Amino acid sequence: MLWLALLAGLLIGVASGMVGIGGGVLLVPVLVYFFHMSQHRAQGTSLAALLLPVGGLALWEYYRAGNADVKVGLVVALGFFIGGYFGGALAQQVSEAVLRKTFAVVLVAVGVKMFLQKG
Repeated sequence: MLWLALLAGLLIGVASGMVGIGGGVLLVPVLVYFFHMSQHRAQGTSLAALLLPVGGLALWEYYRAGNADVKVGLVVALGFFIGGYFGGALAQQVSEAVLRKTFAVVLVAVGVKMFLQKG
């Protein structure tokens, strides 16, 4: 499971570095759909992954309520750190138009998926 968390962090780090979005936009759905976490647990775990840059106090509240897997979050953070470098480098090789369209497609796809989900 931790190797899968590292892989998720790497891939999301690349995508975030490439399109310049916050990782939680992608990480939360990945944790919900691939790690089968509840929305609360996924959000708390995402905060654990992003602890150093943001969310320390919010993470504390999620953790106290039992809704944060800090171990998975920290492993994802390692993957994010490395993946972000490669995504940033890749983004420099893509035209502005392609980058903008990629960003739009990612946002719309995630938004539609979450909007249409039941429950």
